[in-house]
Amino acid sequence: MNDEKEIRLEILVNTGVMPLLIGQAGPRAQERFIEFFTASIRNRGTRAAYLQSVRQFLTWCQRQDIALAEITPIVVAAYIEQMTMHKAAPTVKLHLAAIRRLFDFLVTGHILATNPATSVRGPRYVVTKGKTPVLLPEEARQLLDSIETDSIIGLRDRALIGVMVYSFARVSATIRMNVEDYFSQGRRGWFRLHEKGGKLHDVPAHHNAEAYLDAYIREASISDEKKGPLFRSIGRRRKLTYNRMHRIDVLRMIKRRAMRAGLSAAVCCHTFRATGITAYLMNGGLLEHAQRIAAHDSVRTTKLYDRTSDAISLDEIEKIKI
Repeated sequence: MNDEKEIRLEILVNTGVMPLLIGQAGPRAQERFIEFFTASIRNRGTRAAYLQSVRQFLTWCQRQDIALAEITPIVVAAYIEQMTMHKAAPTVKLHLAAIRRLFDFLVTGHILATNPATSVRGPRYVVTKGKTPVLLPEEARQLLDSIETDSIIGLRDRALIGVMVYSFARVSATIRMNVEDYFSQGRRGWFRLHEKGGKLHDVPAHHNAEAYLDAYIREASISDEKKGPLFRSIGRRRKLTYNRMHRIDVLRMIKRRAMRAGLSAAVCCHTFRATGITAYLMNGGLLEHAQRIAAHDSVRTTKLYDRTSDAISLDEIEKIKI
């Protein structure tokens, strides 16, 4: 049994999954470390980001010849200060959050007596406006109209973008939709979006998005496959597979479509969430309602997507007559 554990530890360390510092801290620390990333963190994206952050910090400590039990608030503060000189504030704050949360888990598991990251403060970072590129309504229309509708690929791509822009949906929630998540309730179509944390969020379907999805589903002949993925990848023969699209596939598709439509290369998946919210507010929609449609916990988050003031600011600047 001891040989098996040694082999398992060697594999974990050599593949970079487990930092050497954790491996040297003994079996209990190793088990607690694995438990933190497998049982404590359920979101796949968060798990990957935290694992990368923690590995970088513990590798840095190893280079300084600092053992796990020797890590103090000063050590953590020195690492954060060094990161601040080379990384953006949000990245530094993410690293500190990952370090702090891991050490909390090690403390509650009686691996360490105290959390050395508790008293360490990250760089100040206040966001009042999001950086996601936003399309003007006419640009969004230009993009949608530029997509060919004589192929299953074009119908799929138009429907996918339509869902994101007309329901403020995240790309992850959109590609997690199954065929049954587009359903009728009364005379109106609805989207059931699978949001973060396993939450389900129902949004009425805009009539344009309904038309796009109906055309796609009809051509794809998937209306009876209720449990199957709604947005599927394309196989070698240019036909739909049964595999769900990956977000990287969606990003590549969007970049390609934007370029063909003569739009900015900065357009990304999140652009359509921000574009939809901005277009809604430009047409008199209320911020509180936008918050509910977007499933944001705070109206402050929704406000980050509001770019309606951009044009106003430009008009005001042009009043400077010199």
